[in-house]
Amino acid sequence: MVVFPCCKINLGLNIVERRPDGYHNIETVFYPIPLHDNLEVESVKNASQPYLLHLSGLHLDSEDADNNLVVKVFNSLRSDYPQIPPVEIWLHKRIPSGAGLGGGSSDAAFMMRLLNEKYELQMTDEDITYRLSRLGADCPFFYQPTPTFATGIGDQLMPIDFDLGGYVLLLVKPDVHVSTREAYAMVRPKPSSVSLLQALSRPVETWRETVKNDFEYSVFQQYPEIAAIKQTLYDMGAVYASMSGSGSSVFGLFTRSQIEAEEVFRDCFVYETRLRFHPV
Repeated sequence: MVVFPCCKINLGLNIVERRPDGYHNIETVFYPIPLHDNLEVESVKNASQPYLLHLSGLHLDSEDADNNLVVKVFNSLRSDYPQIPPVEIWLHKRIPSGAGLGGGSSDAAFMMRLLNEKYELQMTDEDITYRLSRLGADCPFFYQPTPTFATGIGDQLMPIDFDLGGYVLLLVKPDVHVSTREAYAMVRPKPSSVSLLQALSRPVETWRETVKNDFEYSVFQQYPEIAAIKQTLYDMGAVYASMSGSGSSVFGLFTRSQIEAEEVFRDCFVYETRLRFHPV
């Protein structure tokens, strides 16, 4: 059985306050985009071990199988559902890691959905969402990836009627890894002076002044090459550009294809697509 985990970009990211537990409350919109990994699982008879993981495609920050979220999903479900047999797992990475795109979280959510369907576990949506929330704040979003307003630590999700269909998305990730922990340590939380949903309801051409990512100020100081990518996207004619999550990827929204992008960003991962009106 094969599934295709997608990723997301953040439209705005306001870090509004630090919580007593050390986490931060945020406001953002998760928007799914059609850049996918490939994830396949097949049962194995007479296996000597519970799973075998094959990785291919883009390099992961850690290739230790036990740390991979798809393996963590498999192990956690198999402990509760012993009818799940040993499996062979193929994960082909097309979504870059350390990019603020949620690729690992998406792999986890699609793995849980796959195992639930393939082995008829009959888990409810509520059970799946709860299990995913224990793996990562944004994991539940990828169980039903649709444009979503996220608050809390990114775990309070409200689907919204929102569409960027027709725009060309250009995504650029430099060979830089930004630690989310370090990124949070450098920000000063504050309530937003502008309602994010109201700002996003206005024409995209106005977003440059009103839709902000609070991580950019500190991340750009530490990694000026990321700031340079954003400025280059505007110089190329982007209607709007922003870093996604805590970086290091930056995206631009355009009205036409940017055929020179691969050459302009020759040392970076580059992905371009025209967004459809049903994004995933």
